[in-house]
Amino acid sequence: MRVGYSYLQEQFADLSNYLADIAAVVRNGDFTLGTPVADFEKRFAALCRLPYAIGVANGTDALALSLKSLGVGPGDEVITVPNTFIATAGAIIMVGARPVFVDIGADYNMDPARIADAITDDTKAILLVHLTGNPADMPAIMDVASYFSTDSDRISVVEDAAQAILATIDGQHVGSWGEASGFSLHPLKNLNVWGDGGVIVTRSEWLHSKLRLLRNHGLVSRDEASIFGYNSRLDSIQAAVGLRVMRHVERVTQKRISNAAVLDRELD
Repeated sequence: MRVGYSYLQEQFADLSNYLADIAAVVRNGDFTLGTPVADFEKRFAALCRLPYAIGVANGTDALALSLKSLGVGPGDEVITVPNTFIATAGAIIMVGARPVFVDIGADYNMDPARIADAITDDTKAILLVHLTGNPADMPAIMDVASYFSTDSDRISVVEDAAQAILATIDGQHVGSWGEASGFSLHPLKNLNVWGDGGVIVTRSEWLHSKLRLLRNHGLVSRDEASIFGYNSRLDSIQAAVGLRVMRHVERVTQKRISNAAVLDRELD
């Protein structure tokens, strides 16, 4: 039996509804940070049971902008894992910081017991990965970060939740444990769009406001910028696709889980 790696052709075999959604964006000329983006952010935040979601250009930017918003920069160290896609470490490099690797445990995620030995005076954040949607041990990781944090020198926690939309730990959604979390909307993810896209979630109103500036050149209005930011906006067209895919994300996720269970059972 030949098992396909991608089901995109089957998923989007019927294009009519998607093309109608895109046509509406084109007719309105609502291309940049338009209504579909705002609607997608609102619904994505609700999906994660968090107050804020910020649409960005891709999952890598979601991580880099999260780190940037927390003040991570040149001279800082960020603890992460080597057992991940290169974008995790790449996001750390993008903000000028240095990745410090700790090994994984039996679950292939960051081993909380190894974090303490990697912490130095330059440690600014922990960037963990929920590998292929399998949640890392967030309660233990948060305990370590809290233990080594002070009021004046806090170790922030950012979740690389690129593939972990809808994953939970004891009923609490992945992405809601750290200060900020980055998700990917890449075509191979369980909530996918027709190209690149990313989302940051947070419960902090202050971080939400800063991230919205960072993703759009720091613009407060069309003619005023309060900081230097980046060009990292989620496209309205991709948001329109994402809104329609979101209707099916729970079914898609459960189907992936059931298919994985079959493979585990038969390969065993």
